[in-house]
Amino acid sequence: MIHRKKYIDRALFSKYPLVIITLMIFILACDKELEQFPSNAFAKDNFWTSEANANIALVGVYRGAIEYGTQVNPTDWWTYCGIVFMEFATDNAYDRRGDNSSQNRLTDGTLLPNNSVINSYWEGSYKRITICNDFLENIDNVDIDRSQIDRMKAEVSFLRATQYFYLSQFWGSAPLITSTLTPDEANNVDKASKAELIQFTIAELLAAAEVLPSFGALTPDEAGRASKQAALAFLGRIYLGEKNFTQAAAVYKEIIDMGENIIDPDYASLFTPANENSSENIFSTQYVGGQAGNSLTQHAYPAIATGWHIVNPTGSLADAYGFDDGSPLSYDDPRFDYDDMGSNRDPRFRYNFIWDGSTFAGRTYVCHPDSTASVDQLTYSKQATRTGYGLRKFFDESFSGQLISDYGGNVPIIRYAEVLLSYLEAELEAGNPITQGLLDQTINAVRGRPSVGLPPIMETDPGTLRPILRNERRIELALEGQRLWDIFRWGIGDEVLTGDFWGAPFPNSTLYPITSKKIDPQSRWYITSKNFRVGVDDVWPVPESEVNVNPKLAN
Repeated sequence: MIHRKKYIDRALFSKYPLVIITLMIFILACDKELEQFPSNAFAKDNFWTSEANANIALVGVYRGAIEYGTQVNPTDWWTYCGIVFMEFATDNAYDRRGDNSSQNRLTDGTLLPNNSVINSYWEGSYKRITICNDFLENIDNVDIDRSQIDRMKAEVSFLRATQYFYLSQFWGSAPLITSTLTPDEANNVDKASKAELIQFTIAELLAAAEVLPSFGALTPDEAGRASKQAALAFLGRIYLGEKNFTQAAAVYKEIIDMGENIIDPDYASLFTPANENSSENIFSTQYVGGQAGNSLTQHAYPAIATGWHIVNPTGSLADAYGFDDGSPLSYDDPRFDYDDMGSNRDPRFRYNFIWDGSTFAGRTYVCHPDSTASVDQLTYSKQATRTGYGLRKFFDESFSGQLISDYGGNVPIIRYAEVLLSYLEAELEAGNPITQGLLDQTINAVRGRPSVGLPPIMETDPGTLRPILRNERRIELALEGQRLWDIFRWGIGDEVLTGDFWGAPFPNSTLYPITSKKIDPQSRWYITSKNFRVGVDDVWPVPESEVNVNPKLAN
């Protein structure tokens, strides 16, 4: 919040699991309610005195507002909840909790300033910004090597800039806070314009990129720390978002030319502990099983595997994955098999989803509407799928620990695949010639990785290539939290977030005609309807709780 809670001029340290290193140490936190330092806090004046304490503070900056365990709303943009659950607001996924979930209300035509999700993202951003400001104001007091201080400051400036990236892209205008504030100051801040936020973010990312080590220079025990490529990738994002395509292309080309990142041969393993440190994953949220666990397993495993089945891919997303020869999906094509919807498909369909009759963690997943004895039966009432699909992406199916606390899989924030697809988009939208060499360097490298093996795209006409590229981005980055931003910046909310949404088809179901709330000629299960409002739902309102404290923040 923009008041004493988030801008109080002191730092508290409390004991939590570490994000970046697998140890238990003190990390930074802020709270408005405490009038005295608790027994486990460090007095600020005595804290900034050693390299060890500086590293503790740096870990706190990386953690930001991230909390562990299951969440209803995201505490931070980079929790599994902040990344994966963002897809509930798009045409990619549906929240089993129903139409009244706060994520769904972001884009169904009922968004209000009291929406708990926008409040959570706002609070999470300003909590991290506060921690960053405190760090930058004090790190020069520590007697350590100047190069260490410079690197730490670049990391923290990068992390702060990412928060202003999100604020600029989803709210437009918001307070630009670059120093710690007193309660009175915090309750009286003004909003900066979107242009001011953009200018600040670009300058910070450029400066950070000059100092940060390259991805290839990070040692194994520095996994999770920011690199030059991470800063440049966020810089490319903000250029794309602002339609500065020439600048975006140059930034992405710089990452490519550094030659330190790859398209990994194995798509599925990128999202599991076995290969989460692949050079394709440029920057990720770090989870540590048993200490700082990733609870997406509890939230998204199917009921047969004792999960809550919150994440339900839509039929719209599933159908965006074509056949394994690269041709678009058609239910009328003899290659489409209603009894095994993963057969003959783009392999990423099988890597990302579970469907009726597929296996998950050694169990058969049964969600057919007629399977009344199955805990995963497709209904509107069971703790099971609402679409006929479930989530496989992000999971090591051999995992056998506690779903809430023991899974340690990281969640990617930036992948090299995004860099390549964004580079192609920037070149296309900048009006530059599209050559076969450019296609092979970008989109064909992504879809041609050995574990996917789709034939190359050879279309060079910009108008024809654009929908191909946008679909490739959608299916490659599915459930990674990118889709809503893409919808906003492409201006397609009125196309993809209005009308009825459908799930998987069940043409031979006996119960479908009497249980689906709407009947579809193709026998697809009815999910929900949306009524996205252009010019309203694509610019989030400042949270009501913030405006109540400071009316100057009113839109």
